[in-house]
Formats: sequence, structure tokens, C-alpha cells
Amino acid sequence: MELYEFARPSLMSGKTLLFVHGFASSGRSGTARSLRVLLPEAEVLAPDLPVGPHEALALLRGIVEERRPDLILGTSMGGMYAEMLYGIDRILVNPAFQLADTILKNNGLGRKEFHNPREDGQKDFLVTKGLLEEFREVSSHCFSGASGEELNRVFALFGSRDTLVHTHDLTRSFYPQCIGYDGEHSLNDSALLHSVLPVIQWIDDRQRGVTRPSVLLAFDDVLRYYRSGEAVSAMLKAVHFLAQRFELQFVVSGESDTWREMEEKRAWIEANVGVPAWDRVILTTRKDLLLGDYLVDAHPDKCRGDAFMGTLVPFGGPGFRDWEETMTYFARLCGENR
Repeated sequence: MELYEFARPSLMSGKTLLFVHGFASSGRSGTARSLRVLLPEAEVLAPDLPVGPHEALALLRGIVEERRPDLILGTSMGGMYAEMLYGIDRILVNPAFQLADTILKNNGLGRKEFHNPREDGQKDFLVTKGLLEEFREVSSHCFSGASGEELNRVFALFGSRDTLVHTHDLTRSFYPQCIGYDGEHSLNDSALLHSVLPVIQWIDDRQRGVTRPSVLLAFDDVLRYYRSGEAVSAMLKAVHFLAQRFELQFVVSGESDTWREMEEKRAWIEANVGVPAWDRVILTTRKDLLLGDYLVDAHPDKCRGDAFMGTLVPFGGPGFRDWEETMTYFARLCGENR
């Protein structure tokens, strides 16, 4: 399928997103192009950054002051710069806070080529010891404003297969909203679609004051039936569909003596669902105490699910025999046809 088929015109509609690229890249990177496809009603600013960090940071601060973007998304080196652009909601993807050491280890000194075309036509640049010292000096100012409201303005995403940058623990010591995702150092379209866009939606909803109906998925009841690759794929398709339209939460239930098993199921959900499940898994012995609008449950007779105060969706029953039928039900609630 083509990327434009996943475009979300309502997401960030009428807003401005500033994309800050990584080391040796440019505003013409594949991520910038994909953002414009996925967010067709948003303005995506993607400037070419000067090689020198002082000039790059000055350029970005000037753009922020002039344009006041609604959201800043920075990757790698761009994540380091984005962290210092205080006062704006920000997403840092694999932020390279120790960039000088990363460059020295993975690139070394000497002449380097840019990965993408640049507006000025420049094709290469020189990495010197002086440039590395500039990066060290600039990065020493990171986290200087990490307090108060800024702690809620930043989400940081870390690829589980990133072999270049390892700053999760450092970032987590300042910012609580740190999330792992299935990906490498560089963003691809899959990671952008399934890991970054959900976070953009959370931020966009908060900025607009949007409150979505809540759907609780009782995965503890259906996991045992959905461990094959094909079935997991169907489940994930449903999760991504629902996450775009509802406030999604995941319920793991059991008796009081099954907490270890419940923790294992929580880990399975977090590992397989990824970002949409971040901070959204509930462990309970009583589903009748859950607060939500809809509960999708294959066995509501267990843990008092049949006494849930909202609307019970009996997964596996008539009209909800599989994920396709269940998605059709929720699509119709949203006034959509499937």
C-alpha cells in the first residue's frame, strides 16, 4: 500500500510542525517528505541546518520565535536541538545528547557527504576536532530548562534496535515520558506511522482539548487465541484503527493469586502493541470497577466483566466474531462505512 493511503488530514490540521533533521542530513530527508504526506493539512517546516551547532541552534530559535510552531519533532542530532527549544511541545526521537562522542565513534574526523540534497547545493562538509568541541559545548546546555511544565511538553522515543545512540537512561532522568518502540536509529515509514503518529495525536488532542470515548480491550481473554502471526497482525490492525478514533486502554485481569501471570501478559502487550499501549495497560481483579465507555471482552463472565458500567462488546459473539466485525461496529459509531 502507498503511504498516502494512511494520510490523516484532520491530524494537526491548520497547525505548524517544525521538523529538525539529524547529523549530515537535510530538510529534504525522507522523514520530512513522509510527514507532509501523512499530515496533508499541516504545515511542515524542515530547514537545512548549518553544520556548526551554534549557528544551527540560532537558526532554530529564530524560526521558533517567528513562526511559533505547535509541535517540534527532532531526530538524533535534531532531538538534541529540539530539547533546548523550550516552551513548545516536542517529540525527541533517538536524541543524540552526546553527539561529539557519537560522531567520533561512528563517523570519525575528515570530510563527510550529506545524506540528502540541500537547498544551497552543498554536498559535503568537514568534521574537525574544533567542530566536535563545539558540539560538546552546545550539548552541555541540554536539560537546563527541564523542569516544571517542560516535563509534560516532551515525549522521547527510543528504537529498540538503535545501535548508534543510547541516551534513554540519561533522558529518563530528566523527562518522564520516555517510550520504547520497535525500530532502528533512523525513522522509516512504519515507525513514523505506528510509533510517532500516535504521540502526535496525543499532543494534538491535548492542544485542542479533545476528549475521545474510551475503549477498553480485555486482551487477557483473547491473547491465548491470538498468538499466531496472522492473528496478531489482525489484532494490531484493529488496535491502530481504534487508536485513531478512541482513547484506547488495555485490560489484563485475573484472580488475586495470578499477578505474575498478569505481569507477563502486560509485558506481551507492551512488546507487541508498542507505543499505543504506553502507560495504558490496566491490571485488575474486578472489571466491574473499570471506568470507560466500551469494554471489548471475550469472556465477560470472568472477573465481573458482565457488570461493567459502560457498553459491553462481546468479542467472539454475534456481530463481533473477529476483529474485522468489531472494527466495523466502531466505525459505524464514528459515522464511517467499512
